[in-house]
Amino acid sequence: MMVLRTGDDIIVIDAGLMFPEQELLGVDIVIPDITYLKQNRSKIRAIVLTHAHEDHIGAIPYILPELNVPIYGTEFTLALVRKKLEEHGQLENAKLNEVHAGQTTQLGAFSIEYLHVTHSTIDCVALAVRTPVGVIIHTGDFKIDPTPVDGKPFDLHAFAKYGQEGVLALFSDSTNVERPGFTPSEKAVVVRLEELFRAAPARVVVSCFSSSVHRVQQVIDIARTTGRKVGVVGRSMVDNLEIAHTLGKIRIPDGSMVRPQDIRGYDPRKLVVLASGTQAEPMSALSRISVDNHRLMSIAESDTVILSSRIIPGNEKQIFRMIDHFFRRRVLVYYESGRSAPIHVSGHASQEEMKILLQLVKPKFFVPMHGEYRQLFQHAALAEQLGAVGSEIFLLESGQPVEFTADGRAYRREPVTAGRVLVDSGSLEEIEEVVIRDRRHLSEDGVLVPIVAINKHTGLIEAAPEIVTRGFLPAEENNGEIIEQARQITIRTIEQATPEEKTDWGVIKEKIRQDLKRFLNKQTSKRPLILPVILEV
Repeated sequence: MMVLRTGDDIIVIDAGLMFPEQELLGVDIVIPDITYLKQNRSKIRAIVLTHAHEDHIGAIPYILPELNVPIYGTEFTLALVRKKLEEHGQLENAKLNEVHAGQTTQLGAFSIEYLHVTHSTIDCVALAVRTPVGVIIHTGDFKIDPTPVDGKPFDLHAFAKYGQEGVLALFSDSTNVERPGFTPSEKAVVVRLEELFRAAPARVVVSCFSSSVHRVQQVIDIARTTGRKVGVVGRSMVDNLEIAHTLGKIRIPDGSMVRPQDIRGYDPRKLVVLASGTQAEPMSALSRISVDNHRLMSIAESDTVILSSRIIPGNEKQIFRMIDHFFRRRVLVYYESGRSAPIHVSGHASQEEMKILLQLVKPKFFVPMHGEYRQLFQHAALAEQLGAVGSEIFLLESGQPVEFTADGRAYRREPVTAGRVLVDSGSLEEIEEVVIRDRRHLSEDGVLVPIVAINKHTGLIEAAPEIVTRGFLPAEENNGEIIEQARQITIRTIEQATPEEKTDWGVIKEKIRQDLKRFLNKQTSKRPLILPVILEV
């Protein structure tokens, strides 16, 4: 998510989500912290979307209740947003505005032209934003594909035109800066996929990102060429295929599809199954197929599985576990590795394409974006070597504003509140960091609950405290001794409390917690979550 502001006008570019790292236990998704936008709600003119990937549109259902502003996007992007909002019951109030490449939108003091770019999904645009102090170009995600599947190439002329006119600042995608050369065209996968389809002795299962409409189109075309029909499994794959087909973005020849309920009984030698779940998400179609737990189909020996997608860093463990399941079933599995003919190509620009864009645009200022800090740094270094930037390169992290002034200068400003908000299973509620800390704590050292019955009239303990533990210590003989000592410490803590403290259960609980924490840490080097319970009798 990026925010542009001039005077009393703000536009928001993209609103994506990310999936949680392993240490974020029980968290489903991570979205941007919009504190700054909530503080300036009245100034926001619109949210403008560059393309339909989750890391650019996924947060919309979570932030729209707070900021119900108009949303601008291309046809396919808005179709996916519409589907999301419908699922969250928010479609009625949403203000969706469809735009297309070459069109210009006026939003307050900003005028935005949409420039067609190629990427791994369709209907992607970069934004050329005219501001009172000059033109800013935001590339969105892109690669320069000379032979795109839909025949709509990257609009180099539009970028060159702005380059000649003069661009104040370029914000450019850095994802693939570590790769030299050019990213291969989307059509580069056809040769290898066709080869594998022809060589497959039985059923072929292809998994790719469900938003990769070009890849899906190629699978349908190759299946037809090799005399196979196509079946589709997985909710996101079915939904996105339906949306793309309804919009006329994908060609499905008559008689080329098999209904999901007919997949199981269809001749495996004449079938290709498109399945969602490239990242081995626990309940995805491909994960279920790998353990033979999918209601529509079973995988069999000599079937072929093709993972036509990249392995997203952080997901390696679960993906390779899924691949192992396939190998145990004697399935032929093909996935991204250093082989010559690719079964997947990236949707992001490599170094040479980044150089082309920098030389076309010749910005006065350059801000690398979309990537880890090392990638932003390397993109900045690339621009520095090229000498294509007129003035200065800014390496910015989340929440760091840069101000461009009317006299053609740029300054870093005080950081604003930014960061991540954690969202739990199925709800729109955010989770506090402290909850995550507790979950981590519980997963590592367990929980200990001292239960004490106290007479509310006399303040005396009625019976020996009960101590309940889960996930803390195995129930061995010598551990009984630690629990007994903990019981004695609990009694001693209550007895030594002053009469005033005994009337305040909150204070007593905290004292028990502190004393037990010290004792247990010393005895076991563990720090279980301690939850004292006091029963009044």
